[in-house]
Amino acid sequence: MIQKLLVYMTHPHVDAWVFKPQHRELLERRLPGVEVVCVTRSGEFLDRLPWAEAVAVWFFKSDWLKQAPNLRLIATPAAGRDWIEPEEAPGLAVWFGGFHGPMIAESVAGAVFYFAKAFGLSLRMQRQKKWARVKISSQIRSLEGARVTILGFGKIGQVIGERLKAFGCKITGVRRREAGAPAYFTAEDRIVYLEGLREALPQTDHLILTLPGGPETAGLLTREHLKMLPRTSFLYNVGRGNACRECDVVDALQAGDIAGAYLDVFETEPLPEASPLWGMDNVLIQPHLSAAAPEYLERFANELAGRLLAESASL
Repeated sequence: MIQKLLVYMTHPHVDAWVFKPQHRELLERRLPGVEVVCVTRSGEFLDRLPWAEAVAVWFFKSDWLKQAPNLRLIATPAAGRDWIEPEEAPGLAVWFGGFHGPMIAESVAGAVFYFAKAFGLSLRMQRQKKWARVKISSQIRSLEGARVTILGFGKIGQVIGERLKAFGCKITGVRRREAGAPAYFTAEDRIVYLEGLREALPQTDHLILTLPGGPETAGLLTREHLKMLPRTSFLYNVGRGNACRECDVVDALQAGDIAGAYLDVFETEPLPEASPLWGMDNVLIQPHLSAAAPEYLERFANELAGRLLAESASL
């Protein structure tokens, strides 16, 4: 069992991503005998690094390994591998957060309802004090029987599918590699592989991207793919901004090839003020916050403690 855990997790903007005393107390309560040291500045972190057997961090540079002779574990709340440079190696494990699914699924479900029930249009009409029943009713859709295609059907994608399945949606999960179907699947749901994406898109009402970053996913969804979608369909991206070029999304929206988009991640973050996405009525933008919640680091601390205890029990 690891005995010395060094925590360096702070954030300049989002309070939910700042490690606080109650998170330290949670770890100490669940991991008796483990010394937990928390720091708030990079200089403190590097000074303490030679002492640590494990670190909990937002980012870690490969050069730091030279200052970490006792390090056996790098743990991060992030699901993506963007900010942890070292890879797993003999004597060193790297753990990424696996608790994001429910939070991201809530954000996606909210965006799905925002579009399907024309809430954006309703708000615009409300501000104009217009009783626009004809205009709004023409945009309202039901989720019962809607086909949801999830490109990137891993842990997060499967939770999103489960939540939307509860509203009567039919789920198509798109994966790179073979895997079994989740327990909530019925005869209406299916898993396809990348080569089956083109066949799935014309039957899609809601296309959800949950792809990780990296060269394998860069530009995976092309302008040609977007043209295959029904003109009444909506695009959602809660993975990484490299999966689909922003200019292709803008072009598809302006051409009416898709009805709208919920975008939480972008090629360049923050999204530049010059981006035409800001001014589009059929676009819902969040600044990379689909997994944000006050309980974020509490969930991470519980997951980390559980994994450490399980690993200790298996020795």
